[in-house]
Amino acid sequence: MAKKLYVGNLSYNTTEDGLKNLFSNHGTVASAKIIFDRETGNSKGFGFIEMSSDEEATAAIAGTNGREFDGRQLRVNEAMDKPRRERGGGGGNW
Repeated sequence: MAKKLYVGNLSYNTTEDGLKNLFSNHGTVASAKIIFDRETGNSKGFGFIEMSSDEEATAAIAGTNGREFDGRQLRVNEAMDKPRRERGGGGGNW
């Protein structure tokens, strides 16, 4: 089963392909995603990697956490699921 990793402290110049190449040294990368600001289109400095197995994810964390990449020291750990917020139905007075 695939395991999702959080990758923080990314350089604003890091690309998804570059990130995928870095993590592919530790196993099969199912996906690589850098998060961008909707308004500016600039990188927010973090992203997510999905490794194909728990073992590969563990190896990727051990091999990349604290490592310098694109001039920045990466922070890599297992991603936590963000709880979904309830979307309210509006503010009308009924």
